[in-house]
Amino acid sequence: MASTTQDFGKWRARLWPVHRFELKKLIPMVLLFFFILFNYTILRDTKDTLVVTAAKGSQVIPFLKLWAVLPGAVLFMLIYAKLSNKLSKPVLFYSTVIPFIVFFGLFGTVLYPLRDSLHPHAFCDWLEAQSFMPSGAKGLIDVIRNWTFSLFYVMSELWGSMAISLLFWGFANDINKVSESRRFYTIFSMFANISLIISGSFIQWAATIREKITAADPWQVTLNYTMSMVVVAGVLVLGIYWWINKYVLTDKRLYDPGQQKTVKKSKPKLSMKESFMYLVRSKYLGCIALLVMAYGISINLVEVTWKDQLHHQYPDYNDYQAFMGRFSKMTGYITIAVTFLLGGNIVRRFGWGKTALITPVMLMVTGVGFFSFIIFGGSLQAMVQALGSTPLMLAVIFGTIQNIVSKSSKYSFFDPTKEMAYIPLGQEEKVKGKAAIDVVGARLGKSGGSLIQQGLFLALNTAVVSVIAPYVAVILLGIIFIWIVATRSLNKQFLDLTAKKKEEKEIEEGGPTAKVGASAEPASTT
Repeated sequence: MASTTQDFGKWRARLWPVHRFELKKLIPMVLLFFFILFNYTILRDTKDTLVVTAAKGSQVIPFLKLWAVLPGAVLFMLIYAKLSNKLSKPVLFYSTVIPFIVFFGLFGTVLYPLRDSLHPHAFCDWLEAQSFMPSGAKGLIDVIRNWTFSLFYVMSELWGSMAISLLFWGFANDINKVSESRRFYTIFSMFANISLIISGSFIQWAATIREKITAADPWQVTLNYTMSMVVVAGVLVLGIYWWINKYVLTDKRLYDPGQQKTVKKSKPKLSMKESFMYLVRSKYLGCIALLVMAYGISINLVEVTWKDQLHHQYPDYNDYQAFMGRFSKMTGYITIAVTFLLGGNIVRRFGWGKTALITPVMLMVTGVGFFSFIIFGGSLQAMVQALGSTPLMLAVIFGTIQNIVSKSSKYSFFDPTKEMAYIPLGQEEKVKGKAAIDVVGARLGKSGGSLIQQGLFLALNTAVVSVIAPYVAVILLGIIFIWIVATRSLNKQFLDLTAKKKEEKEIEEGGPTAKVGASAEPASTT
């Protein structure tokens, strides 16, 4: 009987390593992440549908990321840094989220209905007709032509990097200890990713509602439903955050402010140059930045090619949006399955290093398969037609598999391990380092991929994405190699720093001194 009880305890610790009293903290954090990710999924799918369909191709995305998203991100971080020196953390959170809620509400009700009056089509037609504009610059003209869609794209991108990385994970790192993070973070990801399934189903329903109505513009109806849900979920984010501050952070069992000493002057106030220099001076933070940049570049290189194939298969707004809903739903199912079966157990059993390597290895394997099909697909045309399909449809399917696998590994392994890497740092390094990485790493990662693609468009004088695919594939392999090297280096530093922090804590508490060099992680030096 005792043996049975022990076995049950072991399985419970592996599958659900949470004490009952901790549910008061865990459940609202899961719900907070759920609604943030719910909005992120709707906005991600909608922004791609808007700009790719309006521009009749994904060549617009690299120009958007470099010339619109990057300046927008830098401006946002400068404003955020200035406000962080004047406002309390709760007020800063509310002040950051509310403008996004207002904008997305106005887009569906004001900006989109007035798009024909607001978009400078005549001016952009004139630009395209001029001989001094190379063919490869068509994407830049499309950014200007559909500027309200471009603004929506920028705000959607900022929601992803701001709400997920800066606000949620920054908040989680502030109120959770390292020991809690090892148990909680994969649970955050697993349950929050149910939002992918729910939001994907909602997107799919909203995109196919045109079959039941006779509206002049079915896409306007779809947009009204999706933006309404974004506003509702945004309000719920504010309410849950308020509840956590009032009822969780006042419970000494769940949060001890004495262990989270905050120095007011340590709040981030960093320019792009200061952020870069801050990362250069710290090898540890520099490695985290390399991981973030490598992921951003890699996923951007693959996604632009896939979305171009997707547009050719689904040129209509609602058809494209319906497919993206199915894609998000499938991503949610697979992410939850991977996280539940492997996520937390992988970190606890194999350590930080091997878990962090899963994402780049998966991207390398699936990326090689996808680009191989794009590059050599022509020679397989006869066989594909014999199977009753088309090369275009198979390219969409291969790209979908690649994107689902890469996103699932990101949510299950990349995000949790990246956030764990911040925890052993001091408060100043944690706050300033995270702000610097969000400025330099995340934005330069995505914009770096866009810069590479723009350079190829202009060098080859083409706006056709498939033409640059062979060159993109080679560059992708080089980026992933750098990613793997940085991960191995960061793992060694993470283990050393965690062991040092544990030893200092034991000395401070008057307990037994930890052995120098002892690892707080399971045996792993990968």
